[in-house]
Amino acid sequence: MEQLKHECGIVMVRLLKPLSYYQKKYGSWQYGLNKLYLMMEKQHNRGQEGAGISCVKLDVAPGSDYMFREKALGSSAITEVFQAVGNAVNANSEAWKGELLMGHLRYSTTGKSGLTFVHPFLRRNNWRAKNLCICGNFNMTNVDEVFADITRTGQHPRIYSDTYIMLEQVGHRLDRECERLFVEATAEKKLEGTAITEHIERNIRMENVLKTAAPLWDGGYVVCGQTGSGEMFAMRDPHGIRPCFYYKDDEILVITSERPAIQTALNADFDSIHELTPGHAIIVSKKGDVRQASILPQANNQACSFERIYFSRGSDRDIYQERKMLGQLLRPQILKAIDNDVENTVFSFIPNTAEVAFYGMLRSFKDHLNEQKIKQIEELGHTPTHEELCNILSVHIRSEKVAIKDIKLRTFITESNSRNDLAAHVYDITYGSLRPYKDNLVIIDDSIVRGTTLKESIIRILDRLHPKKIVIVSSSPQVRYPDYYGIDMAHMEEFIAFRAAVELINETGQERILRQVYDRCKEQVLKYEWLMQADLQKAIEYKNDMVNHVKDIYRPFTTEQISQQMVKMLKTQDIESEVELVFQDIEGLHKACPNHPGDWYFTGNYPTPGGTLLVSKAFMQWYDSAH
Repeated sequence: MEQLKHECGIVMVRLLKPLSYYQKKYGSWQYGLNKLYLMMEKQHNRGQEGAGISCVKLDVAPGSDYMFREKALGSSAITEVFQAVGNAVNANSEAWKGELLMGHLRYSTTGKSGLTFVHPFLRRNNWRAKNLCICGNFNMTNVDEVFADITRTGQHPRIYSDTYIMLEQVGHRLDRECERLFVEATAEKKLEGTAITEHIERNIRMENVLKTAAPLWDGGYVVCGQTGSGEMFAMRDPHGIRPCFYYKDDEILVITSERPAIQTALNADFDSIHELTPGHAIIVSKKGDVRQASILPQANNQACSFERIYFSRGSDRDIYQERKMLGQLLRPQILKAIDNDVENTVFSFIPNTAEVAFYGMLRSFKDHLNEQKIKQIEELGHTPTHEELCNILSVHIRSEKVAIKDIKLRTFITESNSRNDLAAHVYDITYGSLRPYKDNLVIIDDSIVRGTTLKESIIRILDRLHPKKIVIVSSSPQVRYPDYYGIDMAHMEEFIAFRAAVELINETGQERILRQVYDRCKEQVLKYEWLMQADLQKAIEYKNDMVNHVKDIYRPFTTEQISQQMVKMLKTQDIESEVELVFQDIEGLHKACPNHPGDWYFTGNYPTPGGTLLVSKAFMQWYDSAH
């Protein structure tokens, strides 16, 4: 309902045969480019602010280009990028004729936009092996630490962004790996001339590069890269926060953020596609040898649950079942909200991401109704008459498509009230879909984050149907905390659950809690920043022991109390219907998504120290602006 932006989607392709093989078998040397395009389009949901691709061509003679890159901005960026590639190929038949391909789809989570910040990022050098191109689905929580680390070695980054700083850090380690091999070639093996270059390019070990760079990284990430000499890698963070899937046969290796993209593009079986082990990297040598290497020790599993609830495409087999289960598990809370009056209730969903959870909710209520019917028949104590059976069996679960996602309205009027009035019509309703003043309306959404769309549009238009009661159901728990691992939720005031808790604190005369949390957060942050100036390693060690004091904001209140306060904030005076909010609980979330326990959005249990530091800073920023 409320569109969240997140970073990002990746695709990597490594052709394992000569290009002539694909020309002969598939009728085009562009087989790899075509697969790259298809897998990027199949992950378009992951990024609509920009897109970029890169290519490395192996064994090119000096004087000819061997690394290519193209980027574009906007929702049509993928099309623009591949059109530009097509034009380049038509102008020069050797352009983009490479075996290593990499693609990226971008959603900004840093507030920085423009072509400069669109991946892939490229670091040029006159030695092929020292050229590096990287992209990723990540957000680093400790850019300041990485920045401090590389600047103290004498580097001078031109741009302060996590991707660019990582490019310089990894590039520096790649330089050192090449220099190690240069010394080995000249001092130990006594090689000369181009034999030195050949030795370096044959023997680069990207795991050496990553093992010296990655220990400083704090965040959720899948970092991908390719070198000018033909090495390729993709590394996943130790907690497995961000997703990464791969497929390999004797023709091709592909790596993506989502499994269905591979299934569709390569007609691959579900079981032939694997998830990259957290803390590991897939590495492909110049020769095309594929290996996995452990880069960092695998930590406790914190795979992102929001990927399952909302972000990833629901066409994934497991995600589809998990979303249905999220809907099914909400039945007890919904029954309580409608006072068990299933017969006079219409069930629906907010288009479009909540549709699968709606099917699960519907299935659960049909099962419930069947159980009730069996019980009624058994309690008759005799063989039911035809009329008795008809009366019992005639009761059914009523579902309608009540809410409709309308065309995206363009608001040319700048005056705020007029804009808000137009924005309220992004959704529309199906008139006559329920009985006025008699039926309850239960409508499910995947998440309730800011509450803006609910207040300005959804509740208002649903009220036009005059339901006895509107029950808005979230298939996820209350979103209470910012995310710092790749999703565009960074400020405390964005969350209606947080604003509701603050209002409850003020209403109950417990304002001291806000000040106490602020003081504790400030004490931690100031000490960390002081240590950063004095000793980077001690600052990192101190950060590891930080506590998320923002949890204290919610501690005095139950989930139901916060939900009730949210209703007060959402329900304007012109709304006639009674309104209630129902949320999934944490236990239900983990039951539905057992392999993705990362729940920091809901619990504040951040998987890395960087998350705890940043939520402390976020609360301080909110408190300073509010007081």
